Amino acid sequence: MASLSIRNVRKVYPNGNEVLKGIDLEIEDGQFLILVGGSGCGKSTLLNMIAGLESVSEGEIMIGDRVVNNIAPKERDIAMVFQSYALYPTMTVRENISFGLGIRKVPKAEQNEIVERVANILQITHLLDRKPALLSGGQRQRVAMGRAIARDPSLFLFDEPLSNLDAKLRVEMRAEIKRMHQRLGSTIVYVTHDQIEAMTLGDRIAVMKDGVVQQFGSPQEIYDQPSNLFVAGFIGSPSMNFLRGKLTTDGAVPAFELDHNGQKTLLSLPLVNGNGNADAVSKWVGRDIVLGIRPEHVTDAMSARNSSGDQVNVGGYRPTEVNCIVELTEPTGPDTLVVARFNEAPVTCRTHPRAGALPNQPLKLAFDLTKALLFDPSSEQRIA
Repeated sequence: MASLSIRNVRKVYPNGNEVLKGIDLEIEDGQFLILVGGSGCGKSTLLNMIAGLESVSEGEIMIGDRVVNNIAPKERDIAMVFQSYALYPTMTVRENISFGLGIRKVPKAEQNEIVERVANILQITHLLDRKPALLSGGQRQRVAMGRAIARDPSLFLFDEPLSNLDAKLRVEMRAEIKRMHQRLGSTIVYVTHDQIEAMTLGDRIAVMKDGVVQQFGSPQEIYDQPSNLFVAGFIGSPSMNFLRGKLTTDGAVPAFELDHNGQKTLLSLPLVNGNGNADAVSKWVGRDIVLGIRPEHVTDAMSARNSSGDQVNVGGYRPTEVNCIVELTEPTGPDTLVVARFNEAPVTCRTHPRAGALPNQPLKLAFDLTKALLFDPSSEQRIA
């Protein structure tokens, strides 16, 4: 395995289109890096540059202790798993996995040993004598992964490998890829537009937009402390709620004014849990801000209370309860997503299935504002 270093990497095409605008990323040997972002953000281009399929306009890519900018793809000691399985249809699973080993003139006995080991890792031993046409989509993707593992590369590159699978298979293959990483301790770069894949698989996530890394960090860090509105809205399902309004005060405490059908409620903002800086926040009093809060931090008031019906004290703070009219409900089984409207914006909340939330009916919601985040509406950067 090997570390990966990407230093000030740019990609500019002859027509002047700049796709990557100075990418800096470092991952250690054995880490799992996720490149995530919407279509056209540059993540696949960056992966292709790591693989040597695209040239580097400026900057440096290092795999281990080698600068690979001008090294041919076959000399980079990488293995790539694509969105399409790219299996040879006339070959058996065994032959597909061992094909690259044959090209490298690995002795037959050693090939057989490697194929058996890889098949055991991916639990496809019973499929070795079948051809791709007789396999399901998930089985074909396992074979494609097996072919990559058999090469024993320094670096694995995955380009949206699960996008052709149905929802159930995606979940199963996510777990399979995670198990593979844990067994092999391999260094992986994985491209996806699916933020759930990013959160569940990665040790480190680079969130990309318009050829720029918006934030680079651990999944939990990016979820809890997003650097800007784009990251906050992109990571998380359902996505974070955003409310625009003025920052004011409730006594000596910063507060946000919530408006629901003309009824105004002040939300005192404790800004605890490492989210806030009192001096930074105080400068925004009287100015427009964007308040961000995730759906799980807005729930029905009864679920936010203890078995005696009393409010639960969170770090010295009691959740603020607000009346609303339910616009929409989406039962998911373990909870019900409820949409209400505040400050002319829809707010998604996670409520208990037995909270009795019904469209056009009143419901009391509890806001856990210890988890609230504040953003600058102009720069879109987080301020607290």
